[in-house]
Amino acid sequence: MWFTLLIASFFISISPGAGAITTVNSALNYGFKRSYAAIIGLQTGLFAQILIVCVGLGGIIAASQTLYNIIKWFGVLYLIYLGIVCFRASDINFKREKMEKSFKFSSLFLKACLVNLTNPKATVFLLAFIPQFLLPQKPELARIAIICVTLICVDLVVMSGYSLLGSVMKKRVTDNKFMRIQNRISGSALIIAALFLAQSSLA
Repeated sequence: MWFTLLIASFFISISPGAGAITTVNSALNYGFKRSYAAIIGLQTGLFAQILIVCVGLGGIIAASQTLYNIIKWFGVLYLIYLGIVCFRASDINFKREKMEKSFKFSSLFLKACLVNLTNPKATVFLLAFIPQFLLPQKPELARIAIICVTLICVDLVVMSGYSLLGSVMKKRVTDNKFMRIQNRISGSALIIAALFLAQSSLA
């Protein structure tokens, strides 16, 4: 049963999404090591979502269309904001050294954390996903802990892979034009992710 959870967690994490985009973009702009500010932020957001599901708030979100919509549209606007930030960065005479000096762990951490926290679809998905691996006759707290650790560890490994990909691209490409194109692609991808989130519903 745990092996099934492990495989499912891997395919969930590896599927491209706002988290992967955030991780790759962070590695491209700040390097592999510093991108862990974003990766840790994503895992913090994921951990919070798992807690929300486990204490039953996920059920409230799933049952309340109004609450779901409030969180959804906040997430949509936030992803669009991040996309616009990327586009604005591509209009500047890009200096990688300046970008690296502007690095702030807390800022990158918070941005990444909010990417996961403002995705109610993920909360509802976890609400449907987690119970599949719970057995009523077994101690729930221990099983929830195992599920939580598995999901976060798998996502941590997958995001590290995305970060490594971004850092390899960063080392091999030093052209400012490429970085501007990369920022436009990242900005577009975040806005597209926002549009997909806007189309989501509880139905």
